[in-house]
Formats: sequence, C-alpha cells, structure tokens
Amino acid sequence: MTVEMIFVALMIVLMLLGLLFEIVRADLIVFFFLVVFLLTGIISTEQALSGFSNEGMLTVLLLFIVAGAIQKHGIIENYIDRLLKRHRGPKRSMIKLLAPVALFSGFLNNTPIVVTLTPIIKKWCQKNGIAPSKFLIPLSYVTILGGTMTLIGTSTNLVVHGLLIQSGREGFDFFQLTIVGVPIAIAGMIYIFTLGYRLLPDTLGAKEQIREEVKEFLAEAVIEKEYEHTGRHVVEAVDASLKGIYIIEILRGDTRIFPVTPSTVIEEGDHLLFSGTLNTIASVQKQKGITLITGTDQTLDSMMDDEFELIEAVISHQSGLLGKSVKSTRFRTRYNAGVIAVHRNNERIKSRVGDIIFKPGDTILLLAGKRFLEQHMHENDFYVVTSLAPPEALHQSSAKGWGGLALLLVMIASVTIGILSMFEAMLITVVLLMLFKFIDADEMLSYIQFNVILLIASAFGVGAAMMESGLAQFLAENMLAIARPLGAIGIIAILYIMTNIFTELITNTGAAVLMFPIAMEMATQMDMDYMGLIVTIAIAASASFITPIGYQTNLIVYGPGGYKFTDYVKVGVPLSVMTMVISTLIIHAVWF
Repeated sequence: MTVEMIFVALMIVLMLLGLLFEIVRADLIVFFFLVVFLLTGIISTEQALSGFSNEGMLTVLLLFIVAGAIQKHGIIENYIDRLLKRHRGPKRSMIKLLAPVALFSGFLNNTPIVVTLTPIIKKWCQKNGIAPSKFLIPLSYVTILGGTMTLIGTSTNLVVHGLLIQSGREGFDFFQLTIVGVPIAIAGMIYIFTLGYRLLPDTLGAKEQIREEVKEFLAEAVIEKEYEHTGRHVVEAVDASLKGIYIIEILRGDTRIFPVTPSTVIEEGDHLLFSGTLNTIASVQKQKGITLITGTDQTLDSMMDDEFELIEAVISHQSGLLGKSVKSTRFRTRYNAGVIAVHRNNERIKSRVGDIIFKPGDTILLLAGKRFLEQHMHENDFYVVTSLAPPEALHQSSAKGWGGLALLLVMIASVTIGILSMFEAMLITVVLLMLFKFIDADEMLSYIQFNVILLIASAFGVGAAMMESGLAQFLAENMLAIARPLGAIGIIAILYIMTNIFTELITNTGAAVLMFPIAMEMATQMDMDYMGLIVTIAIAASASFITPIGYQTNLIVYGPGGYKFTDYVKVGVPLSVMTMVISTLIIHAVWF
C-alpha cells in the first residue's frame, strides 16, 4: 500500500466510525471528509463537485418533489383507509394492506409513505385490539422490498444509476432491477405473513407507554407568597431551587402560559405543571413557599383542549438536533412545543428532560399547538408519526392526486420506451406539476430533503478518492483472493455481504457509493459483466432489515411500534439471509 492509500483508508475508517457512532449528522460527516480529500489533493475540485451535478443525484432531488406533490393530496391515505375499514382478521388485513404498499413503493419514495401510513395503521390497530408492533416493522420491510423493483423505487438505485453514467457506461433500464426485485419482494412478503409475523413482539407503542408512565412523573405545584424567587425568570428559579424538573406549562388564573420560556416570570399563585423523576419531585416539595399537590387531577389528557394536543415524533438520522440536549436546542421556543418525555430503545429515559441528548430513533412526546402538524409535517429534524387528522388544507383535491400519479406513469412509460432519460422525464413532470398548480414553489422546496442530497453528492467525492488513490483496486484484489476459488457465485455473495454490512452500519446510499468502485475493479480484473456486480450492490445496499438505524423507514417505526433493537435482529436476520440467497442465485443465472 502507498502512503496515499493508507491515508485514504484511515480517513474512510474515521468516516465510518463517525457515521456508526452518530457524532453529528451523516451528511455533515461525509461532506467533511470530502473537503479533507479535496484540500489534501487526493481529488480535484471537479471530482469533489461531480456529485452535485450527477444525473442520479439530481433525479433523486426531482423525485422528492414529484412524490410530495402526489402524496400531498392524500390519495394513498384514502385508499389505505378504505382497505382497513373492511377488517377481517389481522393476517388477511395485513396481506390486503401491504401488497399494494409494496407496489406503491416501486414508484414513490418509501420514506414519506411510511411516515404517512404509520399513524393510520397504528390507530387502526388500536381500534381493533391489535398490537401495532405486529404491523409496523412489516410496513417498513415491504416498502424496502418494493423499492428494489424499479429504477426510481429507492434513492440507492438512482445513485448507482448516476455512478454508471458518470463512469461512461450505460445506466440501469427502468425495469432492469425488476428481475431481482419482484422475486425477493414476493418471497419477503410470504416470510413476513408467516414466520415473520410469529416472531414479531406484541407490545404497546412508545406513546401509549409514555402516557401510562408519565402519570407518576407528572406533578403540580402552587407558588405561595413565601417563595423567595417570586417575580424572577423561570430559568433563574429552576437553577436556584427547582433543579431537575421540566416545567410544561403554568396556570395563572384562567390563563395558560405555554410554552414556558426562560424569560417567563413566576408570580404568586401560579400553578406549575411539571415533570421529573420521583427524587426531583420530592426535592421540590421541600422548598419553602411551594405547595406540591400530590393528588393533582391534571393529566396529559386534561392539558389538551382546543389549542393544544399531544404529538408523537421520531428524531431522524439527518436531524440538526442530534448530539444536543433538549434544553440547548431551545425546543419550546423553536417549535412552540414542549417535550413531555423521551423514549429510547423502548424505555423512557428517567432523567431531567432538559438534559437528555437527542439520538436518532428517539421517540419524543410533545405538547404542541394545533398548527404544529401543518407547520412541521416536512420537518427534517423529526418525523411526525402521531394519529392526527391532517389539516383541511392538505386535502386539496384527490383528482389532482390521481392526475399527478397518471402524469408520473406517462413519464415512466416515456423512459421505458426510450423517448426520455429518467432525469428529463422527472424534470418535465416537476415543470408540469407547477404549471397546473398541483404544487407551488414553497411546497416544492419543503419536499426536498436537502440533507439527503448533500449526503449523496458528498459520497460521490469520497468514492472518487478511493479510485484515485488506488484503494478501490487494492480492496478489490484482496476480496477476489478470497472469492476467486468459489467462482462467480462466490464473488457475488462476498460483494453482497460487504455492501449489506455497510448499509446496516452507516447509510444505504453511502454503502452503495463506497462499494461501487470496488465492484467495478473486481469486474475489470475478472473480465466479468460489470452490470451483474452493480445490480448486486444496488440490491444489497437497500436490503437493510437487521437494525433500526440502517434504513430510515426502520427508524420511523422504531418508537411508534414500541420495538427493541433485538426485535429487528430476530425478525430481520432470516429475511436478510433469504434475500441474499435469492438475489445471488438470480444475479448469477441472469448475468453470469
């Protein structure tokens, strides 16, 4: 190995560790190492910027807009709602629900599908006495499987497609991945409906657990005349004598003060509604001038009225809140919502709410204003997964929803028969959606997940650094040394396993970009058809079933389903192995 190869390898290892331990947002980590490679001369400015102009990456950006415009009008929600009304047992309902969802996922971004359907399915499960945990992991898994069926089913396919074009080769045909995607989707659903269903836990969701648990951690205190901090700001009083509690709201006569900000002044006669551990509540009781109402009739439900409601949300991988405490993010001021409690790994974090450091997958229970959903439904910091009726403004026109879907299908047909490229088709679709006022400019920007775009674009430069330094060739040679005695099928299997390990630990697009140059080198050295190995990478990078952090849809259902990390391992390992075996055999038969 040369000095340059060792340096790039070391940087790649550090990047993977940063992604694994979630030091900051994934896109910022990858972008940082892109800058390192640029400044050290490993890659040129043109190579560093290549990802930002890549056709696959730009197509992903346009698809965010197209999917948002179609889903905005509620056609998928309405269709699923009608399906669920005809309840005929959990398994039959699951089959009726998940088969069409898998089909939808082949043509629309699976993340908004899961965000949209999670509260609908959860509410339906609770109404019919079924544990949501029996339905939500299957929802995530079928959208992942469905996404492997077409070129636009997942951003991973489009990124790999863009890498192929950038390398001067032909990209994927629209249905090229279908020959692998459809069999693994069918086999996966059979597994989910049979053995997988039995392996799933039977638990309450995080929101229900929090509502039960928080009863013993919710308290009410009255400020008496003798309280020495009367007339001072809340932040001063908390630091001086109310350490460890989280003030949710203040009742002052007939007035409700919410959210409570650091500058809110405490007055005599105020009723403080707060949460805290049993120890902190006991310490408040000892303070002079504070009367603790231990038998308070205030509950989370009683705090909800025409102005406020309980909201459940899941912290995303791309959140700007990661690594920061509830207090330091100024959550109440920023979102006009108070954090009641936080769940992690299916357990409530029993510490000072304000001191909790956010991590991906944390489920937060919020007391928020009625406009919270409308204002933050496309928020990148968290996924709102509460069972709320969408605002009327979102139900603009089901006709427009079907019209947008029809337009998408026409554009797909034009790509399939070779009239347009995928990028051209999506660009025309976005222009037509705006011209016919299916969406406006502000909505268009809100649908684009810019952090995902930055991650994808930056990863291209990291892949270029592996190629330029010779690291990709070195890794390919060593992988071939192990796999060559096993023949083509062994090479496919090892490439699949390596890609799948990366996607479980970091991100699906990141894994695809890192493995692409290695696969191309392996194809060159073995004089094999490169397309078979590239299809292997695309499928393996998407097939993330073993951890909640490997794929964003797994993360979305983590808290609402009340899952533990081990639930994904137990249900996901058989599915992952089965998907690998089927994919390897089909790819070997078709391309080799």
